[in-house]
Amino acid sequence: MAVINPLQRLANKRDHFRLVSTNSLVNAKGLGFSASAFASIARSASAALGLSLDSEHLSEIARLGSASASRSVAGGFAVLYTSKDGRCFARELADEKHVPLAMGIVPVASDVKTEKAHEEIVGSPFFTARLKEVDVTFQRMLGAINRGEVDEVCRLAEDDSLSLHATTMTGKGGLILMSPESIHVIRRVRTMREEGVPVWFSLDSGPSVFLNTHLEYLNTVCGDIERNCHLPVIKSGVGGPAYSLTQHLF
Repeated sequence: MAVINPLQRLANKRDHFRLVSTNSLVNAKGLGFSASAFASIARSASAALGLSLDSEHLSEIARLGSASASRSVAGGFAVLYTSKDGRCFARELADEKHVPLAMGIVPVASDVKTEKAHEEIVGSPFFTARLKEVDVTFQRMLGAINRGEVDEVCRLAEDDSLSLHATTMTGKGGLILMSPESIHVIRRVRTMREEGVPVWFSLDSGPSVFLNTHLEYLNTVCGDIERNCHLPVIKSGVGGPAYSLTQHLF
């Protein structure tokens, strides 16, 4: 309850503020914009209100926006927990150095409202089966992360992505989040893997594709997609916890 008391004391204040959120990418879907936005809001609002909250309590606030935002506050490979008293927060299981995973990000635009996926998935006849599958996959993922097994982490992420999209596609509205560009990238990833390059794909609830691989193969993977799929690729890695830029500027 530590996170509630300081907020309750501020509940009756009438101070005004202006909140502005921007992204460096605007023409893409399925890249965690809501996760980054709500994680940033939790961090900046806490600083503006003079609250000294640790990462766990900050992630509890970010959860009011989305579960992915809560994990983004914690950073690294984070797990979302729900306590017996109803609190929902995230903790970092391992940092970005423990599993040296590199990724290329292929932004793909779409006019589909990805938030509809949350409504569609529960109407799928495969929803119950997916819940059982997620429990098994989650335990396997925890083990792979603890052991620092990049290949297994990537493989499990790819399998879960296919399961997620299969469920959204079989909801009442038949929501198809992938685009022709997504399929083109996925096929190219599988071709590279057949040729001996350790690379796997994953997707969130959108058409943008993540190319998950080892750091030493990142340039090879990104260059291949740019040449053969004619799409831009952003080189990246596993992000750390949310932080305030002012802490790094002054």
